[in-house]
Amino acid sequence: MHNIHDAEENYLEAIVVLHRTQGEVRSIDLAHHLSLSRASVSNAIKKLEKEGHVIMQHDGILKLTPSGEAIGREIDDRHQTIKRWFLSLGISEENAENDACRIEHAISQETYDRVKAAVIPDASAQE
Repeated sequence: MHNIHDAEENYLEAIVVLHRTQGEVRSIDLAHHLSLSRASVSNAIKKLEKEGHVIMQHDGILKLTPSGEAIGREIDDRHQTIKRWFLSLGISEENAENDACRIEHAISQETYDRVKAAVIPDASAQE
């Protein structure tokens, strides 16, 4: 996949999700969403900026670069697809959410592609 850690993927995914649900995203929003301290978020954002995935504007709004957006959207897609699969198997909402969050980082591309094809049968036609 990419050359970043699971935690960094979580930050990028969270920015994508928060942007979709609330528009502008600041570090404090990430801290609340991820249940982390502002200091932890600040350190992670600095690292993601250095790696070229995030830009913090002067007003504190976080913007994803094209690479950050691509990674965040990919992880969000994996999360939602895996969660849908688990829910279709009768797994509780809470366990489906928690397990999808862990598996989205570790699943191989081949396995993910097969899961996605099973969950969304016409997915290959959409790509």
